[in-house]
Order: sequence, then C-alpha cells, then structure tokens
Amino acid sequence: MTTQLLIYETAVPVSSGRHAKCFVETGNSYQFTRNVNSVPVMAVEFPHAAAEYAIVFAGNAQEVMPAVILGARKGENLFLSSDGGWQAKYVPAFVRRYPFVFSASEDGKTFTLCVDEAFPGVNYQSRGQPLFTEEGKPSPYTENVLKFQQEYRAQFLRTKTFCKKLNELKLLEPMRAQFTLGTGEKMSLTGFMAVDRTKLKALGADTLAELARTDELELVYLHLQSVRNFTAVRERLALIPGGQPSAEIAAA
Repeated sequence: MTTQLLIYETAVPVSSGRHAKCFVETGNSYQFTRNVNSVPVMAVEFPHAAAEYAIVFAGNAQEVMPAVILGARKGENLFLSSDGGWQAKYVPAFVRRYPFVFSASEDGKTFTLCVDEAFPGVNYQSRGQPLFTEEGKPSPYTENVLKFQQEYRAQFLRTKTFCKKLNELKLLEPMRAQFTLGTGEKMSLTGFMAVDRTKLKALGADTLAELARTDELELVYLHLQSVRNFTAVRERLALIPGGQPSAEIAAA
C-alpha cells in the first residue's frame, strides 16, 4: 500500500487576501485519485464502505488507521473509470472533501482550512462556487466546507480511539493479498493489517461486552466482512489486459 501523501499537491491556507476572487468547480471527475491504491476511511463510514471495499488497517505498532483498498498495484486506482468517474456507490469522505483539507498547527490545537491549488477546478473565471463574498467574508459554500472538515476531524479522533483500542488488545496482524493474473504474473499487496479472528474469539467476556457497548465490536465485524471485497479488486483486474486473475489473502 502507498503512504498517505496521496492526492494533495499544493495545499495552501484559504484567505481573503489570496482567494478573494477564487472559485471552486468540483464537477464529477475524480481524476485526482488516479495514482492512489488506498485512501483513509473513518469508522463512521464502515457500514457504507464495507459493502463495496476491503477495509484494512495501515500504520505501525504505535498507531494505525483504517483504509479502503482501491487497487493491487502502487499508483493504480481500479475504482476510477477512464473518464474520471467513480465506479462504486459510496465515495469515501476523504475523496469527497478534496480539494480542501485542514492543516494543523505544531501544537495540534489550531486548524486552518487549506485548498489544493493544483486542482483544476480552482479558478478565477467565476466557474463554480466563490470562496468569499464581495465583502471579503467566507461564502456560504466555504462555511459548508468548514463544517464538513470539522465533522471529518471529529470522526478522525473517534476513529483514532477505536484503532488505539485494537492495538491495546493486540488484535491486529500483518496480512498480504496475492493476485495471480491470467498470464501467470503474480503481484502482492502488503503493508496492511487485519483483525485476527482467533485473537478476537479469545477475548474475555467483559472485554467483548465493552466492545459491544461502544459499538466497536460491530466495527470489527464490518471490517472482517469487508475483507471479502478483495474479490472486487480481483474482478476489476480481470477487466484489464491479463485476464481472469485469482486472489488469496494470507498472513504476511
């Protein structure tokens, strides 16, 4: 899996001085995701994402975060159509919030709204929605963007707490997905983790009850169910030259 530098290229703080006459036209193209094979997903998204994507965990022994798998190769998004459309019913919030993002101060207490000026929809030709009013105040569009980013940040913190619990309970194990193309070519996707079912079943009754009370047990089972969606990646690989691949998920 790729590191989470992902889709942002030139994110700068939104300001009336720099963006007083700036507009943003989002449209229906997701070409900005063409070079990623995974994106972060928040815990609140699990019920929607688990129906179409494989949800895994990426990170290290100290900190992990969930992500959805979009491709088998580095720099390849199999959920992106040739014309830039998104080929799934649910689009992850990480993708939907683009070209905006919060930038945190060094102490992590202050957050600044930024926009990726490399995004083609950022323009000064009055296409789309204005970032500021004629009086230099944030437009209703920008206010809605801020609310979305604030909610995303809140969900990020809740997701971080959930992942910390998984680490404390030592439930995560490194996993590997191996795909074999019709040509015989093999490719492996590594760098992610999944909940170990044996360790989950070995948890004490009190721990399981607490996970159920906080709805975290439901999140775990949604994740485990979603791993079956590696077949979706396999099926999308079958649509490109190489023909009818197979897939295998195993411990790394």
